[in-house]
Amino acid sequence: MRTLNLGILAHVDAGKTSLTERLLFDAGVIDKLGSVDTGNTQTDTLELERQRGITIRAAVVSFTIGDKIVNLIDTPGHPDFIAEVERVLALLDAAVVVVSAVEGVQAQTRVLVRALRRLGVPFIFFVNKVDRLGARYEDVLKALAAQLPVRPIAVSSVIDPGNRLARVEALAPGCEPLFTPLCEALAENDEALLDDYVLALDRLTADRLGRCLTDQVASGLVHPVFAGAATIGVGVPALTSAIATILPGRRLDPDGPIAGTIFKIERGWGGEKLAYMYLTSGTVRVRQYLDLPKGPDRVTAIDVFEAGRVHGAASFRAGQIARVSGLAGARIGDAVGDDLLAGGRPQFAPPSLETRVLARSIADKAALWLALNQMAEQDPLINLRRDDDAEEVFVSLYGEVQKEVVQSTLLTDFGIEARFEESTVILVERLVGTGEGLQILFKEPNPFLATVGLRVEPRREGAGNSFALEVDVGQMPASFYRAVEETVFETLKQGIFGWQVIDCHVAMTAARHSSPASTAADFRQLTPWVLADALSAAQTVLCEPIDRFHLEAPAESLSGLLTLLAKSAATMTDSVIADGMARLEGTMASAMIQSVQQQLPGLTSGAGTMETSFDRYAPMAGPPRSRQRSGPDPFKPVEYLLRLQSTRASA
Repeated sequence: MRTLNLGILAHVDAGKTSLTERLLFDAGVIDKLGSVDTGNTQTDTLELERQRGITIRAAVVSFTIGDKIVNLIDTPGHPDFIAEVERVLALLDAAVVVVSAVEGVQAQTRVLVRALRRLGVPFIFFVNKVDRLGARYEDVLKALAAQLPVRPIAVSSVIDPGNRLARVEALAPGCEPLFTPLCEALAENDEALLDDYVLALDRLTADRLGRCLTDQVASGLVHPVFAGAATIGVGVPALTSAIATILPGRRLDPDGPIAGTIFKIERGWGGEKLAYMYLTSGTVRVRQYLDLPKGPDRVTAIDVFEAGRVHGAASFRAGQIARVSGLAGARIGDAVGDDLLAGGRPQFAPPSLETRVLARSIADKAALWLALNQMAEQDPLINLRRDDDAEEVFVSLYGEVQKEVVQSTLLTDFGIEARFEESTVILVERLVGTGEGLQILFKEPNPFLATVGLRVEPRREGAGNSFALEVDVGQMPASFYRAVEETVFETLKQGIFGWQVIDCHVAMTAARHSSPASTAADFRQLTPWVLADALSAAQTVLCEPIDRFHLEAPAESLSGLLTLLAKSAATMTDSVIADGMARLEGTMASAMIQSVQQQLPGLTSGAGTMETSFDRYAPMAGPPRSRQRSGPDPFKPVEYLLRLQSTRASA
């Protein structure tokens, strides 16, 4: 059978979890429909998910439609949980993007569609809630074409939208009103079809149009738009049929070499690590050793997602998703075997907010750090930072809702009451020029049995950090080079002003050891000092995150909005006034977003909406703002060496 990894993606509250429930119900997986409002849905299992009616963690359900095994992955829609979406996108064969017929295209819709396009994941649209008051199906169709980089084709007709008795009819490819727009859309990418559309209409049968539609959907050239109301099942059968026939599946080899990826980590009741793994090739069995980046680990138990349930099994094969126990060294994103899916670049910006976390009870200080480490293990884009001197813990997040989730999870899962201080924006450092650092073995003031030379130079914006060897790799043990590389990336997390250095290339230009006295520890302790010298020579500029914004409000409030945006140092890129509404687009510093959002309701009588997404990092004006550093400071060599000496003495 063919396998289809299907993602259900949407802006928050567009109804994707309700659609998931309906698909599972129609497939016979569940006997009773759950409700987001009552908190009894199949995929929202966290207590906070049930309380708030939002999806926080990606959930997996496997079932069969026709000749396809569908691994359906219900993903979060709230922008605070975009990291959870990121881990799923690389696994998908196709996606359904859910759009509300009332709210239309929203901020997260744009972010998700752009990410799907970048990754080449085919997708179709489902315009949900056509039975709700204010539903405007035709306007949403126009917005899809105007606001997104897609070629939508309406394959559903909605009768009496905005009414509880709204009906949806599936349109036939060989008949009007679908025939003409379908032919025109497909002909844009098919010359033979274009010729027949002009000269021989009789050749354009429903079967041929259907095959051509399937091919172009798989290639990401066109995007059929279905409509319905998931809560009452209207229009869902046509979507289900499309999942079975239009969206591309894969035939995978269960007898091939093992290849897969780990996309999610949980902890079991006893604290054991549970790794969610998708196999693209081969078969994994209990008690088998798997090769992971940190070394081989043995599988001790397997739970397979199959037929709408999770059950224990002795093995699982290519095309299946399983929850695997025993992989103590597993991390999110790890490749298992030779899997090309793993190791891709993140499609979303890192978190832009940071907050200090304090345990309300002094006795919980150590437990708080351990608990946050377990949570960061499940979500690696939640970065942790600790100041051992002040015993302070900092966590980076996407937004205030995510902060509430972390706080709730600490209490419910770990029994720790924590207090979160006000969030601050995370800055970064970018190199101004090129710099070098060098410390030579047996030469003062270097007390380490190692020679390390490093050169730093800026990379293009968005390229990330990189490391290369410009020395003879045969002159030292490989473990010494690994120690330098790992320490370089760790040290770049705190630059001259204490912020992470980005888009930086580091080359190792000198290396020497003294055999057999030198150890990897010598290179690990010397590297931060040498890298700090190189960064100081190159100098860095402090950069702040800049967000794109799209603001809509009544035209009569335009004057006040423009004044507010000017005070916020926003840069306007587009402004349109139409149908009594002002639509403003531009960029502004992320630090100003919250203030603008708080003032927006008062200026627009509650009718204004503002959507934002990360755009870039830009140099900051004014004096640099330093961040409190954690650990020994290699930019102050005397203090650094004394701290290391003190640490060794107390060890």
